[in-house]
Amino acid sequence: MINFNGSFLEKSTTFFNAENRAFKYGDALFETIKVFNSRVVFLEDHYFRLMASMRMLRMEIPMSFTLDFFESEILKTVRENKLTNARVRITVYRGNGGLYTPINNSVQYLVEASMLQVEKKASYTVDLFKDYYCYSGLLSTIKTTNKLTNILASIYASENNLNNCILLNERKFVAEAINGNIFIVVDNKIKTPPITEGCVKGIVRKKLIDILSKNPNYNLEETPISPFELQKANEVFITNTIIGIQSVTKYKKSNYKTEVADELKEELEVLI
Repeated sequence: MINFNGSFLEKSTTFFNAENRAFKYGDALFETIKVFNSRVVFLEDHYFRLMASMRMLRMEIPMSFTLDFFESEILKTVRENKLTNARVRITVYRGNGGLYTPINNSVQYLVEASMLQVEKKASYTVDLFKDYYCYSGLLSTIKTTNKLTNILASIYASENNLNNCILLNERKFVAEAINGNIFIVVDNKIKTPPITEGCVKGIVRKKLIDILSKNPNYNLEETPISPFELQKANEVFITNTIIGIQSVTKYKKSNYKTEVADELKEELEVLI
């Protein structure tokens, strides 16, 4: 069952029409959320990211869109699908009508819940995706439904037997992975691209930055990363809401360790 503006419908129900702005213009945002043991993981972070993103896109935020409402809509959708552990997607899009200029800024929302499947791979190979680039502007930091670069990179990864691809920005610096933020470890330094490089403001990225800021064993740097630095790194790992931390084991001729990522996984799991 899906939750469409608070009402439950069968997944096969047709409820969009040709005026839908998410379909016509990608005028929409989404959040991917983990529910574990019937609890929304990092609830406040997801809520405030969505609200900030809606403000950036000049969407009208209904008075009813409170933190409690957000949590309630997630959990009742999970329960309706008879789940306790779930992958939830909330899509918010501007109401129907208009060309590039919308008729109004009111919104509708859709909540979907599916069984949570977390598969961390012991062997994980990545490469650069160089056909198209991310734009290093503020719009790239929010989760809009315009993900063509990620889609094309995913197809490239599938065609080349890769687990993931690293996306570059227009200056040819590392931005992120297809489905998450990227960190590299060089001795006691841990580097991740700053938001200004065009990466999504990841929730787990934020949590790891908080963890590392209190860890005297590592120096965290939010700094532009050249693709050449990937080959010199001791470790590379990818972060997202569903999987947490996924270690990369191979990039071109480089084979990576996983010790630091394994240590950080334990610290992150304490917060879940």
